[in-house]
Amino acid sequence: MSKFERLIYTLAIFLLVISPVSIVFSKATLASVNYQVEKQKQKIEKQEKTNESLAMTINELASLTKIQEVADMEGLSYNNSNIKTVIEDK
Repeated sequence: MSKFERLIYTLAIFLLVISPVSIVFSKATLASVNYQVEKQKQKIEKQEKTNESLAMTINELASLTKIQEVADMEGLSYNNSNIKTVIEDK
């Protein structure tokens, strides 16, 4: 056998040995990344639920009836003519 043929055979055997190892390694890495993605999705979903809950609480506290209730508890009166609307330009 010539040196070139030995080199070709050695390279072929090397590739046959390395290919399964690299496939297993890449699949393990992919599984790890998928696990991390799923954990992040769960965190995002949990935070979105918390945000929705807080938005609902804000809407409840900002309602006219709640404002009137707090004003009455503090001894204040509700006077609609004193309310000013501020519009913010972006």
